[in-house]
Amino acid sequence: MQSLGAILFVIVISLTFASATALAAGEIVVQTIAETEKEVTNAAGRKEKKRELVKLAVPGTQVIYTTRFTNKGAKPAGNVVIDNPIPENTVFIGGSAFGANTAITYSVNGGKSYDQPNKLKISIPGGTERQAELRDYTHIRWRYLGELAPGKRGEVGFRVVIK
Repeated sequence: MQSLGAILFVIVISLTFASATALAAGEIVVQTIAETEKEVTNAAGRKEKKRELVKLAVPGTQVIYTTRFTNKGAKPAGNVVIDNPIPENTVFIGGSAFGANTAITYSVNGGKSYDQPNKLKISIPGGTERQAELRDYTHIRWRYLGELAPGKRGEVGFRVVIK
């Protein structure tokens, strides 16, 4: 029999908590949403996946965070960088980060530095290091390649599982 504590253990997803930050020369507007994906049958009888906004999520739920960024300025925006924290009580799903025309890097130290997964190390007692694991990731960074033209928009994101 499950304890009352286990039954009531529900994690509330806050849409503001995973807010990304954008650095760019220009006026970039950023919006982040959290969604889940479910399989539905369409009118033709085919199964397809549909996303819906997250209100509540329990351990084991997969959540998709999508950040949309738009250049609202009158000039092209260069050096567009989106930094997004991996929410607490979640684990990043390897290979799930996406973003067209971006270079993606990761952090394991609270966003202080970023690198490719094979170069991420964790210091352990005794002065040695180990290869970072997905559970160690704290942030993801997308660097938009080139300039984002006025009125243009981009989209980046990633998936996590609630612990």
